[in-house]
Amino acid sequence: MGAAARLSAPRALVLWAALGAAAHIGPAPDPEDWWSYKDNLQGNFVPGPPFWGLVNAAWSLCAVGKRQSPVDVELKRVLYDPFLPPLRLSTGGEKLRGTLYNTGRHVSFLPAPRPVVNVSGGPLLYSHRLSELRLLFGARDGAGSEHQINHQGFSAEVQLIHFNQELYGNLSAATRGPNGLAILSLFVNVAGSSNPFLSRLLNRDTITRISYKNDAYFLQDLSLELLFPESFGFITYQGSLSTPPCSETVTWILIDRALNITSLQMHSLRLLSQNPPSQIFQSLSGNGRPLQPLAHRALRGNRDPRHPERRCRGPNYRLHGMMQSPTPSTSWSNPPMCLPLMFQYDAVQPLPCCFCVTQPPELSLALSPFVSKWHSPPSCPRPLQVRDLQFFTACNLQLGV
Repeated sequence: MGAAARLSAPRALVLWAALGAAAHIGPAPDPEDWWSYKDNLQGNFVPGPPFWGLVNAAWSLCAVGKRQSPVDVELKRVLYDPFLPPLRLSTGGEKLRGTLYNTGRHVSFLPAPRPVVNVSGGPLLYSHRLSELRLLFGARDGAGSEHQINHQGFSAEVQLIHFNQELYGNLSAATRGPNGLAILSLFVNVAGSSNPFLSRLLNRDTITRISYKNDAYFLQDLSLELLFPESFGFITYQGSLSTPPCSETVTWILIDRALNITSLQMHSLRLLSQNPPSQIFQSLSGNGRPLQPLAHRALRGNRDPRHPERRCRGPNYRLHGMMQSPTPSTSWSNPPMCLPLMFQYDAVQPLPCCFCVTQPPELSLALSPFVSKWHSPPSCPRPLQVRDLQFFTACNLQLGV
């Protein structure tokens, strides 16, 4: 049964009447831009979330998709996956710069072409390039995030939108293809202190320059790593864009420790208008899509529920490998050929000394991609004694060049 056929009769009549009115009042809207988080803007009908999938055939997944976002994450449904490697963030060793926009729907930071910011590891099979940082927030505290944890919302949500740069040339192409997008999501609470990265974005001098729709302000010398908590785990699932066209090509990665901003910074956000200065003020707040059914999708996490107290102490640890012999033996001497090494990740705390073994330089993975699969070193390792297989631990965020 089609999406329109599932509409109740009153809802369908409202939609068709509004579409007819829109056709006779003013210029025709851009079909790719004719959507909102609210059905009524200044007395004019603009399709809100219930109608996104009905007004544009290219957005049909918004109505009939089975892997839509956002979702409510019930922690009891999260499966611990010890093979999820740490996330790896690469900024090329440079500070970030770009433009902060009031898009009329979000506060959006668009990074400059250089430096390129990449994320890999975690559940990602490919390297993804940062395309946009988006901030969503509510009209009241505790009700501004799109995702929820155990039925509880947060005051805001920061979404870092990346596209798969190994398979696609740009964000638009990645939106239409499998394994196209990765979105890192960080939750935000109102407290007495503020995350240092968000403080740069939300200070008085910056936020007052984007008061109205289409306002923009250039920022530079931003340290993206300061956005992330000192230690964290993450939860991942397969979902969609939470805006039209609702493409189901997104790997969501939800960071499990919330950030803070001050009540004054949140108040400043709520004073931003979704309209130009010539139109009546309407707050930019409430810019999130309602929750969508999780259905039978898997929720995976890298936090071991047996050791919830284990946490990293910062992003500066270099990762070294522990070698496992492919045979039951606990030693490996003079291998006849170059055999693969297996690296596994618990990913919840720094590598303790008691796990250390003799580590010749060629076993160092400090500058290698972090992937939970067989890792073949460029040359055979030196003979050395190894212990029985154990999980070793490392920080969840690895910074590299």
